[in-house]
Amino acid sequence: MPLSINLAQDTPVPPQPRRVLLVEDSPRLASLIRDYMNMNGLDLIVEPDGANAVQRFIAERPALVILDIMLPGKDGYQICRELRAIAGVPILIYTARRDDIDHVLGLELGADDFVVKPIEPRVLLARIEALLRRTGASAAERASEATLTLGDLAINRAARLVTFHGRKVTLTHADFDLFWELFAHSGNIVTRDRLQRVLRKTPYDGVGRAIDARIFRLRKRFEQAGAAPDLIISVRSMGYLLAAQPASA
Repeated sequence: MPLSINLAQDTPVPPQPRRVLLVEDSPRLASLIRDYMNMNGLDLIVEPDGANAVQRFIAERPALVILDIMLPGKDGYQICRELRAIAGVPILIYTARRDDIDHVLGLELGADDFVVKPIEPRVLLARIEALLRRTGASAAERASEATLTLGDLAINRAARLVTFHGRKVTLTHADFDLFWELFAHSGNIVTRDRLQRVLRKTPYDGVGRAIDARIFRLRKRFEQAGAAPDLIISVRSMGYLLAAQPASA
């Protein structure tokens, strides 16, 4: 089925473009990160109490959230889940935990990236900038961008908006990038290596399960919108394929 094009009608209200919320309870570490980021053009604000993180997010409207896991009041996983339910801004988990299970869990809950302490400030800044670039289209660009359709699917890349049978599908920024890659190559296999390079700019090592975790979450999101379970097809030992004519369940 060929793609069709319509003009986008509505665009989301953007967050503050260079404001970053850091949820971190270590005053010394938070101060070091804040000073470095502020010197490099970011408006970084700190919230030390996990219990206040979501309300602080609503009040400040940051473009990105850096989220520790071990926090007083409410842990980072719960905060990540609650933030993802109300917003699609990038979430970067920043933690001392090194277990792959923690990494996968964070991604399953909606995080866009995951870094392990300690990390050089300039490396952290580079990861933040990469996430912000994904969401940097202006309102004018979003308004003029075409919407592509494929069966019951509609996607607007600049507005980062996906609908299925007219129902909005809520995706994180990283999950949108992953789905766009599948959509752009619908009916063809997209390898794990290609998806890994799109999301993390690194080759697939043949072992990690982060891409699989994201695909699992994508399927669930679309099933909630009424898509059939086989919208995204697994191709053993190769990768994934978006059905060329997606249908309702």
